[in-house]
Amino acid sequence: MKYLFLPIHLVVGGLIRVVDFLTTPTSMKRNEAAQHAIDERCKNLTLYYYPSCPFCVRVKRQMKRLNLNIRKIDPRKDDAGMKNLQEQGGKVQVPCLQIKAADGSSEWMYESADINDYLIREFS
Repeated sequence: MKYLFLPIHLVVGGLIRVVDFLTTPTSMKRNEAAQHAIDERCKNLTLYYYPSCPFCVRVKRQMKRLNLNIRKIDPRKDDAGMKNLQEQGGKVQVPCLQIKAADGSSEWMYESADINDYLIREFS
């Protein structure tokens, strides 16, 4: 039964990626010092995502709008990423934003709306 949906998944996923590419938002402009400060703060963030997931695309578009250079991991292609997401985050669900604190602890944020709200609050 799951193989019946594979062609649909491939077509819809491909369509999502094409539309995202064709409608890429414009990035926020900052002066060099301000962008450098933002880039430093983004070093504590990692987005776990699937390229064809519409909720992941939603988060990636917000990152583009805010001109955020956040590390991205596709856990299906990164065994260590999948292990981190499952063992440290608690579940294999994307999008997931890992927010590392100065003390080494991590917060794992799973909902695209929550992630986007966080990014807007912290970086706009």
